[in-house]
Amino acid sequence: MLKIWAVVPTCLPLLRRRCHACPSERFQASGKFRVNANHKLIDAWLLALCAACGETAKITVLERMTVRSIRPELLDRLHDNDPGLTAELLQDPVVQRRNRIALDWDNAWRLDTGGTDHLDRETIDVSVRFAARIPVRPVRLIAEGCGLSRAEVDRLITEGKLVSAVRLSGKLSGDFTFTLKR
Repeated sequence: MLKIWAVVPTCLPLLRRRCHACPSERFQASGKFRVNANHKLIDAWLLALCAACGETAKITVLERMTVRSIRPELLDRLHDNDPGLTAELLQDPVVQRRNRIALDWDNAWRLDTGGTDHLDRETIDVSVRFAARIPVRPVRLIAEGCGLSRAEVDRLITEGKLVSAVRLSGKLSGDFTFTLKR
């Protein structure tokens, strides 16, 4: 029987970006947008606050776009400070590159295993699903979900008792499956 685990965000991740007012490199997205129109051109920013000093930084969302080229529902979401839009934009690689930011997912996600009834089985087939692109080590997820130490998970991989079609070393942010034989 295939067991499904989910990696779910619990809050917005911190933004890694240097603060101009203090030595901090962490910002918290405020969830508020600033929209500015100049004749037929529009700019939009997501506001972020420095985690140390509270200084405001603007994360560029739209820059010098003609109003007609923007979907009306996107404009409505910007004006309404839609929290779902904040999460979407932070995950957007184009927004990350343009603003030279990286996401810090430490303490911003949880693993939902759906219970521990699978732990007593001889063979476990698990499909891990990511609700957002959260980079995490599969070894950490497997250890947490199965109640094992990371060293024990590494040993099971070496012995061939833990197998997957994807490489389990390093970090992943996409769905994968694995089989654990005890």
